Amino acid sequence: MTTDTTPPHVPCAITEPVLAQLRTADDAGRPLTAVTDPEGGAPLRCCLRRSAPGERIALVSYAPLRRWAARTGVAPGAYDEQGPVFIHAEACGGPESGGLAFTRAHRVLRRYSRDGRILGGRLVTPPEDFDGALSEAFTDPEVALVHVRAVEYGCFLYEVRRP
Repeated sequence: MTTDTTPPHVPCAITEPVLAQLRTADDAGRPLTAVTDPEGGAPLRCCLRRSAPGERIALVSYAPLRRWAARTGVAPGAYDEQGPVFIHAEACGGPESGGLAFTRAHRVLRRYSRDGRILGGRLVTPPEDFDGALSEAFTDPEVALVHVRAVEYGCFLYEVRRP
């Protein structure tokens, strides 16, 4: 019997310090507009779960690769993009678990190098292939992080860094 000693892939939610900035002005420079979610179901990037009916949320513009590049000292160049993400309008405490989130739908896994350049992507379908596709992405030693994105709108969901 063999034992897999590979560390698990841990999703990286948007951190509270970044959320505090986004709640003041998002990455497009717009002020926060909070709403009460009447139906629930919005994929929250702050705690990596779906919103519940009645929660206060906001849709903000977020530049994930720009933020990662600023922390690591690289320039993302043309891959610096921003897009809409849902967050709680107030601090929420972050994810309750370290498990992979939002995996029960078709997803795109976009791979990036240590210098912030895109190395490729993969459409994950059926959703049952998500774990294997993510593990496969990290078999390339050049991959530093993977962005998990929704297929329907291309929205950033979260990043996974090299284990």
